Amino acid sequence: PADQQRAIAALLVSLAPATLRLPEPLLELLPPRPMGFPAARELFTRRTGLTFDALAPAEAAAEHVFALLFHPQRASRLVQQHARDPQMPGLDDVITSALDATWRQPAGADYDGEVRRAVDYVALSRLLTLAADARAAPQVLAVVTRHLEIFGDWLASASARTVEPAQSAHYAFGARLIGRFFENPKEFAPPPAPAVPPGAPIGMAMPCDF
Repeated sequence: PADQQRAIAALLVSLAPATLRLPEPLLELLPPRPMGFPAARELFTRRTGLTFDALAPAEAAAEHVFALLFHPQRASRLVQQHARDPQMPGLDDVITSALDATWRQPAGADYDGEVRRAVDYVALSRLLTLAADARAAPQVLAVVTRHLEIFGDWLASASARTVEPAQSAHYAFGARLIGRFFENPKEFAPPPAPAVPPGAPIGMAMPCDF
């Protein structure tokens, strides 16, 4: 149990803004994609047009973590292992830890705040995806759905009492996403996160290679 708790904590620390933010000198060195240089597989997808998206690496890292952490098979294993040994972390524990490390952390209007909000959306998106996954065990769906019900109420309340406009809007949008999910779970599609660049083998295939 202690090893698993440390592993969960290490994963969530890896998604903190202090870990994921890019140094400003580095961002200043990344120019817009020049004319004649098409997109390549090693590039992060971006929502900023020609310029480098400073939030895309954080979103991609969060997607890499939460896609595995909230995988339906892992969620089912968490339910079973906690039932067999109450000392082991269960799905309840993992969801609570994830939300405590993301949405329930304060965030300002600076770069760190935007990094945290980007990670928050990925965490919620993956939680909603798990809640709609027919491959998950019924108890997994029950646990996730209950967490979403409680968390949706918390977000609505947090939005009303938060002074920071960016964070208040963030909470309100999260509550709306959960509300839309409950209106029509089968048709709901959470906002997609940028994918992690594939890495090796580095390089693009040339036309002469085909």
